[in-house]
Amino acid sequence: DSIADIVYLSNPAVKYIPEKEMKSIIFQLYLFIQSLFLAKAFAPTSIISACRVSTITSTSRSRSTVGSGGLYLKDENMTEDEREAALEKATKAMTAFSNKYLANTGTTLCQDKSIPAVVIKGLAEHKVSLGTPLCPCRYYEDKEKEAKDGFWNCPCVPMRERHECHCMLFLTNDNAFAGDETNISIDEVKKFSGGP
Repeated sequence: DSIADIVYLSNPAVKYIPEKEMKSIIFQLYLFIQSLFLAKAFAPTSIISACRVSTITSTSRSRSTVGSGGLYLKDENMTEDEREAALEKATKAMTAFSNKYLANTGTTLCQDKSIPAVVIKGLAEHKVSLGTPLCPCRYYEDKEKEAKDGFWNCPCVPMRERHECHCMLFLTNDNAFAGDETNISIDEVKKFSGGP
């Protein structure tokens, strides 16, 4: 049975939708759900960035280090210009890493390049703020602890062990959303992620 047949049979009130259209609807729904997770994952960083402009000269966020690795918010004492420069550098580095990892693993990008672009930007944000590319597609109670643990640092353990990328950055050929491209440029990352 096709996906459309299953939906139609499970609810006769639903009109028959051809499989191609159903896949498109499912893909759009997946992108919407993914965007909700990304928004939630980025919310604390976005709030910090918005507040930083007014408080950078008068207040310093105090954070204790975590464990012997000394993990802390690495960008807490940066000016806005320094943070932008660090983010630009990290975005270039994460784009280069992604392209190399795609080649090394034989995986491809999602057919909608805005997905890997937003993921790469999120990895770069975490690289700047946490010092490591923590997966931006998950919600964490304590990002610093998760970054120190390393399980969800890109490439995460599920990707390294089973080629399963929750973020849809590195997709195997059998994934319905896998595209044909194995490279994304820094300009595409900026364009599709809506920022520098």
